[in-house]
Amino acid sequence: MTAEAPLRAAGCVLWRRGRDGTLEIALVHRPKYGDWSHPKGKLKRGEDALGGAVREVREETGMECEPGGVLPTARYAVDGRPKEVRYWAARATEGTFVPSREVDRVVWLPPGEARKRLTEERDRELLDALLAMISSPEPGPPSAP
Repeated sequence: MTAEAPLRAAGCVLWRRGRDGTLEIALVHRPKYGDWSHPKGKLKRGEDALGGAVREVREETGMECEPGGVLPTARYAVDGRPKEVRYWAARATEGTFVPSREVDRVVWLPPGEARKRLTEERDRELLDALLAMISSPEPGPPSAP
């Protein structure tokens, strides 16, 4: 018997600098699940993970983004089937949120507040990875003006 292929998905930990220069993290609320998470979604047939991540950010938040460093891949089961979600750090560049059936709210929060609002521990780990990347002297996402 062969193992079932994982559902493939991708997303971003979307960030920006506020007017006062402080870091803000975008979180999306999905009414179907009643949760707060980073923008992500299933890949379309033949779509590469990075392209899918950028598309999902645009669809769920209305924002264009500039992808940066690779973040850890999340692996978990959904209804008994394995799911693999690849993530990138991404700086928001422009756009406007429009609520939809899939995502009804987007909030921009400082990292500490975002950490408390996130529903799943795996999303907190992604936030921690982003923070480590931004504060690291190693190449990562640009610090943005």
